[in-house]
Amino acid sequence: MPANEATVADGTWPRNPGIDALRGVSILLVVIHHVALRIPPKQTALADVVPGRLLGALGYNGYEAVFVFFVISGFLIAGHSLRRWGSLAAIDLRAFYARRAARILPCLLLLLAVLSLLHLVGVPNYVIDKAGQSLGGALLSALGLYLNWYEGQTGWLPGGWDVLWSLSIEEVFYLGFPLACLLLRDVRALAVALAALALSLPVTRMALDGNEIWQEKAYLPGMAAIATGVLAAIFANRVSPSRAIARLLAFLGAAGLATVFVFGDLLWKAVGNGYMLVLTLSAASLVLGLHWNSREGARGLRGLGWLRSLGRLSYEVYLSHMFVVFAAVGLFRAMGGDVRSGAWWFPPVVLACWALAAAWAHAYSIPCERALRRRWSPQAARA
Repeated sequence: MPANEATVADGTWPRNPGIDALRGVSILLVVIHHVALRIPPKQTALADVVPGRLLGALGYNGYEAVFVFFVISGFLIAGHSLRRWGSLAAIDLRAFYARRAARILPCLLLLLAVLSLLHLVGVPNYVIDKAGQSLGGALLSALGLYLNWYEGQTGWLPGGWDVLWSLSIEEVFYLGFPLACLLLRDVRALAVALAALALSLPVTRMALDGNEIWQEKAYLPGMAAIATGVLAAIFANRVSPSRAIARLLAFLGAAGLATVFVFGDLLWKAVGNGYMLVLTLSAASLVLGLHWNSREGARGLRGLGWLRSLGRLSYEVYLSHMFVVFAAVGLFRAMGGDVRSGAWWFPPVVLACWALAAAWAHAYSIPCERALRRRWSPQAARA
């Protein structure tokens, strides 16, 4: 997930309320998806008044939302690198890696410690008990950034561990990204390589048919989405279109995402794995439109502050939300599990996920990130 970003004075792009809100929508879809797998919205009383297709769009697009995150991540990190160093060919490896480690490691290590403890004491939903899996194997795969491959070979891990598949893809990409920038140096050569990767998404997913888990969680499809975001950042750094064009891009991107989320099944029948390319290109179009439409100091639409806050906390929400989901679903079942009234459980789950993430961020991850940046890299500490 994209990290919380700094201010213009620190060498980053200005905070964009629209992109923050898009991140909020994406993490909201992830949280709702994991609740919906256990309390199906189509079996609740909502089904009496809300069309099934809309309930499906709300409850079962968590995977697609992660790919939107990948696009946003590539856009933000590449864009901030361009602003900080002026060129991707001038990336400071130490500062880049220090920033990533300071953002990622504190939360990851704490999460792994808590998950390991819950496994060892035998808490339901946290015990790793499938054949071929072990606590050591899960820990090693999470720290080695190959948990996605580990699941592809051994099966699904418990939900609290499973969310780390996307982190494996993202951080392997960012280990190689600055090296590729320094080796290729010419932005045109880099753009060609990124475009080839971005457009490979349908092909790589089709080639992985036969292993459902690995098809969803393999490196190349996820990296293709991140590459799409990086390309958008390079484009944004070189082009300044009119506000009308920016608004048109935002509209087309939003329309494309809505089509994937609401009519994904029909799109799949029409273009197969190409529907994921529609998703990533639409996300990039929307992000570009939001970026070009932004004004420094803009506050965003009123009433959406909670959504923007959720977006800014997306990394903490993503890592911690399964604790809330398992607790809420357990309480729901203990109270009788009346699925007709299940829709009432979704809002408090979202609120609890936000509260947990906010507490975690302010008490732990933000202080740790700042301290590590100061220790590991003076440049990273200023960013």
